[in-house]
Amino acid sequence: MFYDRLKTLVIDSQKSFNQVERELRYPRNALANYRLGKEPSAKRLTEIADYFNVTTEYLLGKDDKYSYNMAKLLFEYLTLDNKQNLLNYIQNRIDELELLE
Repeated sequence: MFYDRLKTLVIDSQKSFNQVERELRYPRNALANYRLGKEPSAKRLTEIADYFNVTTEYLLGKDDKYSYNMAKLLFEYLTLDNKQNLLNYIQNRIDELELLE
């Protein structure tokens, strides 16, 4: 579970495992080694959670709050025009759903 979530976070960040390892100052392949099922120490778990702006509970599979945190993080990276387009799209979808009720 931990490695699956870690892998998703790395892919969604559009970085490589090696790049994340460098930024966290970990040895090469430190993160990739978790694919064998080993879980990180409490210190490393906290560092990884802080790096990706998720909870340790999310990384361990005890919480699914990542979706909200990631959406919020991605929204912050959008240009003002793209934010407005997204908000317009959401409003249109809400309007469509209300018509179905």
